[in-house]
Amino acid sequence: MTKAVTSCVATLRPMADRDWGSVKAARLAWSCRKTAEHIASDLIAYAGQLAGRAQDGYVPFDITLDDGTDNSGLLHVIQTTGVLLAATVRTTPPGVRAFHPYPFRSADREGFAAMGIAEVLLHTHDIAEGLGIDYEPDEELAESVLTWLFPHVQPGPAPWPTLLWATGRGELPGRSPVTEWRWSNNLAIASERLTLTGVRPAAARDLRLGGDGGFRWIEGGPYEGTRDAAGLLVKAYETGVHRPEFGIFVLVRKDGLAVGAMGFHSAPDEEGRVEIGYDLAEAARGQGYATEALRSLTKWALARDDVHALTAKIDLDNAASRAVVTRTGFRQVGSDDKVAVYELRRETGQPAQAAED
Repeated sequence: MTKAVTSCVATLRPMADRDWGSVKAARLAWSCRKTAEHIASDLIAYAGQLAGRAQDGYVPFDITLDDGTDNSGLLHVIQTTGVLLAATVRTTPPGVRAFHPYPFRSADREGFAAMGIAEVLLHTHDIAEGLGIDYEPDEELAESVLTWLFPHVQPGPAPWPTLLWATGRGELPGRSPVTEWRWSNNLAIASERLTLTGVRPAAARDLRLGGDGGFRWIEGGPYEGTRDAAGLLVKAYETGVHRPEFGIFVLVRKDGLAVGAMGFHSAPDEEGRVEIGYDLAEAARGQGYATEALRSLTKWALARDDVHALTAKIDLDNAASRAVVTRTGFRQVGSDDKVAVYELRRETGQPAQAAED
């Protein structure tokens, strides 16, 4: 956040003596002055959402500049609101979520930080283009916005041009122009003792490479299956087929410890079928976490119009995992000499009829 705001102010300060109110900000309907005010307003609003733990809507407040505030003063306000958001993110505990409408009606501290950075980068670009000056942020900042807020967008040759294209501000070879866009915060599904926390591509990359993905793990975690699933998510993201709601979820206990992961192998196929998988760290097994999480995830999935059946493939010698799906309502519909296939269908609200092995 600090780096983004510092770059914004350094870019715009030499133009502070210009009349920003009479110059249109690039493709926006706003003037450069209105756009700069919008940056400050969004930064303080995001800080307010997190600090106030808003759950059902926006905290009902805004900022108003004093009469006579010039462009230099406005840049000072942007600096100040950036510091306030950064401090709020830094002091907000992991796992806290607050209201944001798109797409799943909440965001965590990392999401609000990424949204704040996106507002600064994109609208500094708009103002700079309107004023006729060059602006290009740090590529790492642009990449962080893409991997945290645009998991549905296939990476392009470079992060900044890709972010501009994804937000309707530029062209990218081989891709159609973007006319409508939204960023995507991660999905979180609550159960009695757990929060199923959607894994973003940035976190998946870290997990795949042996890191913790930004989670605090129980002893022995993450298990190898979680790292393998993270690698599949990264591959789907890099090839442009990742749908974040059908990725993987880390199972986070109320005490903040991650105990395992659960998720989908891909988005639903044309028949609405999607395969599910999961694992737990050894220290978390035998406590009902997998069953609890699977019940919550299957309930969420089968409530969607695009999901008609969930399947799970489990090694025949994995009695504990087979018991988990059975307790959740799955029924075995097939097997070979190594793997049993289980299924749960939406149409009748009952498990599928058993098929021939």
